[in-house]
Amino acid sequence: MGKRNDLEIYDDVAAQWWSDDIRWVRVLKNMVPGRLKWFDRHILWDGKDVLDLGCAGGFMAEALAGRGAHVTGIDPAEKAIETARAHAEQDGLSIRYDVGVGETMDYPDASFDAVVCVDVLEHVQDLQQVLDNVARVLRPGGRFLFDTINRNPIARLAAITMAEDVFRMLPKGTHDPHMFITQDELRSGLDKAGLVPRDFTGLGPTGLNKRGDPTFGPIPIQTVIYMGYAEKPEA
Repeated sequence: MGKRNDLEIYDDVAAQWWSDDIRWVRVLKNMVPGRLKWFDRHILWDGKDVLDLGCAGGFMAEALAGRGAHVTGIDPAEKAIETARAHAEQDGLSIRYDVGVGETMDYPDASFDAVVCVDVLEHVQDLQQVLDNVARVLRPGGRFLFDTINRNPIARLAAITMAEDVFRMLPKGTHDPHMFITQDELRSGLDKAGLVPRDFTGLGPTGLNKRGDPTFGPIPIQTVIYMGYAEKPEA
């Protein structure tokens, strides 16, 4: 078996992140509207200080800035961060981008009204440490909005066998199935971090666009990818 949880893929394609030339990057871009279709129901972004944890080249960060949020993005992929900075500047968006990881991010306590973390939790080295840090940087009443991949045989079939091996929608080695996270595990981790889990839903393909790439949106089935949000208590 080749390398798994290969985070180098994000730096490898950084120069083409916004070009629409690479199918799997287009697929990641296509997931943003589907995620926001559900996230938007649970928070008003305008004027909020928002951290995009694991921002890669900036798809979600720019979408949030377009909704009026004051956005900070953080990611360990240095070249992807360089691309994100350049694209935001090109589009006249005021987004702060930092190189770093969720386990050791050093933002001050209670810095953000919301933390968004998509396609990330199944890649981190210490899930509980990330969740603890998320809780620390959130203000009382703040929200943590996320998605991740469930751990079960169907999720492994869909996210690795089909997405990586058959349809080539992701590079081989993108995910390690042992790092997928069950809902019970995530809810337990949120509880330990002092965050209160709220609604959960599924995220999945809802159609195809003109290029033949899948489009995404909220779906009832949470077997493969699930989205959710949690709150930091007011006091």
